[in-house]
Amino acid sequence: MVRKIIKKAKNIFFANPGLLFANEKHLVNKSFYFKGDNNKAVLLLHGWTATPYELRRLGTFLNQNGYTAYAPVLRGHGTKPENLAKVRYNDWLNDARGAFEKLKRKHDKVFVIGTSIGGTISLELAKEKKSIDGLVLMATPYRVKLEELMIAIVWFLSFFKKYRKKFYPPTFGSRKTITRVISYQIYPIANVLETAKIIRRSRKNLSLITQPCFLLQSKSDHIVTYNSLTKIFKKITSEKKQKKYIKRSYHTFISDIKNEHVFKDILKFIESI
Repeated sequence: MVRKIIKKAKNIFFANPGLLFANEKHLVNKSFYFKGDNNKAVLLLHGWTATPYELRRLGTFLNQNGYTAYAPVLRGHGTKPENLAKVRYNDWLNDARGAFEKLKRKHDKVFVIGTSIGGTISLELAKEKKSIDGLVLMATPYRVKLEELMIAIVWFLSFFKKYRKKFYPPTFGSRKTITRVISYQIYPIANVLETAKIIRRSRKNLSLITQPCFLLQSKSDHIVTYNSLTKIFKKITSEKKQKKYIKRSYHTFISDIKNEHVFKDILKFIESI
């Protein structure tokens, strides 16, 4: 009986990857560009080891509401883990810069939306590009859990192993989620240090962030510290800023839960700017 209740709850709250992209497997590793009609655009930046597909439903929703939605594949992603091994975080920043400039040339307003490391990249981009009209940061780390220990372990392991299988908390179980299906499940150990470098960099000079900003984070995020959202929220100097914690989800809530309410919150925020 208990197992049936748990299974039913998961079906209610978590999106079924089989149903969502049964006919879209050819799109999983692709960038997407949906042309809008209101002369406003959103740049969507995916997380580490993932692909733009984790933001595709959000991009589709925003496009249906008039926005051009563009999500590039960040360097080293959407192919095989070996291609991520030699990528540096500056490569991801350059990808984001190029994508933003592409949108800015053709649109009156451009908003940047990032999830996880995509959110970290968004922070760095916003420090440089004051012409960004607004930010939406999802599951964006100020720190990751046990950060210093994690870095030390990764550094040590890198001398003996090149790749490592992803770890999921026991509460995650064997459940398939969109992120789990589309992401690399084996990653180059050395590249973890690149994520650590850009997270550390993003913590500095957060007062330079003056653009309107909406921060969202899961209450049960198993990767970033619980106070990451509030730390970033307090340190940015945006006059217009708001925050929200998401219930019943893990780190990548934007793709893993039935989250149309989050889509609407994001739309409401960017339309208020």
